[in-house]
Amino acid sequence: PSFKGLFGKTEELEGGGTATVDENYLKESILNPGAKIVKGYPASMPTFKGLLKDKDVEALIAYMKTLTN
Repeated sequence: PSFKGLFGKTEELEGGGTATVDENYLKESILNPGAKIVKGYPASMPTFKGLLKDKDVEALIAYMKTLTN
């Protein structure tokens, strides 16, 4: 799936509930991708915990915020 227009969007989660795609959600998804799985997508993303520094995660999130519709 594309990251374009993702920031600020509300996603339906497997098992019920929703999550707003914000800085906290993106950080959690990068470091613990199995925590909140978007409905309709497989839980196949690997974790980047221990592989990326905080500044790298912050840079990825900043980039995703620039990808508008």
